[in-house]
Amino acid sequence: MKQKYLVEPDASVSPNSPNALPMTLPQLLRDAAGRYSTQPAIVDGAVTLSYGGLMQAAEEAARALLALGVGEGDRVAIWAPNMLEWIVAACATHCAGAVMVPINTRMKGDEAADILERSEAKVLFCIGDFLGQYYPSLLDAVRPATLQHIVVIGTGQVRAERNEISLRDFQALASRVPVARVQEREAALHENSVADLMFTSGTTGRPKGVVAAHGAMIRAFSEWSKVTGLTAGDRYLIINPFFHTFGYKAGWVAAFIQGATVYPHQVFDADVVLQRIATDRISFLPGPPALFLSMLAHPELKQFDLASLRVACTGAATVPPILITRMREELGFDVVTTAYGLTECGGCATLCDPTDSVETIAGTCGKALPGTEVRCADEQGKTVPTGQPGEVLLRGYHVMQGYFNDEEATRETIDSDGWLHTGDIGVMDERGYLRITDRLKDMFIVGGFNCYPAEVERILAAHPAIAQVAVVGVPDERMGEVGCACVIPRSGMTVSADDLRAWSRERMANYKVPRYVLSVDVFPVNASNKVLKRQLAETAALRVSEAQQPSGAPG
Repeated sequence: MKQKYLVEPDASVSPNSPNALPMTLPQLLRDAAGRYSTQPAIVDGAVTLSYGGLMQAAEEAARALLALGVGEGDRVAIWAPNMLEWIVAACATHCAGAVMVPINTRMKGDEAADILERSEAKVLFCIGDFLGQYYPSLLDAVRPATLQHIVVIGTGQVRAERNEISLRDFQALASRVPVARVQEREAALHENSVADLMFTSGTTGRPKGVVAAHGAMIRAFSEWSKVTGLTAGDRYLIINPFFHTFGYKAGWVAAFIQGATVYPHQVFDADVVLQRIATDRISFLPGPPALFLSMLAHPELKQFDLASLRVACTGAATVPPILITRMREELGFDVVTTAYGLTECGGCATLCDPTDSVETIAGTCGKALPGTEVRCADEQGKTVPTGQPGEVLLRGYHVMQGYFNDEEATRETIDSDGWLHTGDIGVMDERGYLRITDRLKDMFIVGGFNCYPAEVERILAAHPAIAQVAVVGVPDERMGEVGCACVIPRSGMTVSADDLRAWSRERMANYKVPRYVLSVDVFPVNASNKVLKRQLAETAALRVSEAQQPSGAPG
C-alpha cells in the first residue's frame, strides 16, 4: 500500500531512552505482557484473558493469518461487535504486519462490501449470528473477488463452499507457521508503518479510508491516558464501538498502554450498563454526552451502586455545563473531562486537564495535545483573532498520512503546509483552549444570520424539563430556514413549545430562538451515539409541513 508521510518522525525521544514509548502496537502488546503478565487484560462475560494470555492468543492468530497467505501491508477487516475476539483479531493483524480495517456493524451488505472492495481486504473476521441474522450471508451477492477468506466469530453455520472458516479451524492453522515468522514481521514494523485503515462515517458522502500509523496512535493516547488519569488496575467499560477511534484507540489501545482491564460492551442500554457498573465495579467510563444523559434519565438511577466510578471523558459540539455538574453529583465521577478529535487525526486533537476549572471543562474541549498545533482560520486560511469563530485546523504527528487511494481528497483536506482542515467551526481563547461551536455543514441561515445548532443546543440543554435536545434547520418560505428544536423531555415532564420559546427569548438572540419545538422519544443515532442530523432534519421538516404552522417569525 502506498504510504504518504505528511509529518516527519519525532526525534525528541530516542528509541533507546528508558522512558521511550513502544513504537508499534505489537511492541506495546509485548511490553504490556511483560509488565502485567498475570493481570486481566480483557474480561468478556465469563472469559478473562490475562495480558500474557492476550499476547499468546494474538501471536497464535497472527501465525494463522500468515498460513492463509496474509502478507506485509495486506488488509484484514473486522466486522463484529465489541468482544474479546475483536481485540485478538486486531492485535493478530498488527503482529502479522498487516493493516486492520474496522467495519461498522450497522452497515448493510452493500456498504460493507464497498469497504472490503476498496480496501482490497484479503481476510475478514466476521461475527456469525448477530441481531437476528447470519452476517457473512449479507455479503453473498456482493462479496468482492479480493476477499479470499471469512473467519466466522461466534455461532452460526459455517459454509466451507464460500471459504468461511470457523474460529477453531482458523486457530488450528497456526501450527503450520513457526513463531519466528511472526517475530520477523513485527521486527519489520516501525512507527510510520500503517496500523489501520478506518473509513469515515460517510454522513456527508461516501466514506473515505483514513490511513494512520502505529507510532502516532501510541504517542497520542499515551498523552490522553496521562491527562484523563487512566491507570493500571482501572476497570474500563468500553461501550464506544471498537470500529470507531473512541472505542479502539481511546479504548482498548489506551487501556493496554496503561495496564487497565477492558470490559467490552456491545449494545448500549442504560439499565444494563448501570447494572454492569455495579456488578463489575467499573471505574473508567468515557462516552458521548448522549450516553451519560441516558443514564441520568433512568428512573431508578439511585437504586444502583455507582461508587466505583472514578473517571469520565466526553466530548461533542455541545456539552452542556449542567451535564458536567450532574455527572459529578448524580453519577459520582471524581473526574470529568472533555476532549475533541476526529478520525483524520487519530481521534484526539485537544483535551481538558481534570485540574481545569468546571467552567473550562464544560465550556471548552481543551488545548492541543503536546507536540501538536491547533488554530481557527477564515476561508482564506488566515488565523482569525482570539474569540472569533473560524474553521478548526490541526497540524502535528497525529494527522493522518492521507486518504487511501484518494490523493485529490487528501490534498483538499491537508494543505501544503500540513494543516488538516476539519470542517468544524471553533473559537480559541487567549489560553489556547478550543470551543467547538458547530459543523460547517450543520449551520443554517435564518433571514441572513448564520445560526449554529450547537450554540442553541447548549443553551436549551439547561432547561429543567429537557433531557436531550437537537436543533436542526427546516425550510421556511419567508426566512429561508428557521430552527426546529427536537426535544426528549425528562421523565415525567413535558415541554411546551410556547413556554420554551419564551424561555429561549430571554437567553438568546431572537433569530436563534427555535420556531418549532417537536417532542420525540429517541434521536436517530449512528453506532457511536452521534445524532444523525441530516436524518433528523428530514423527519422534522416532514412533521412541520404536515402538522405545524409558524407561530411568529424570529427576528
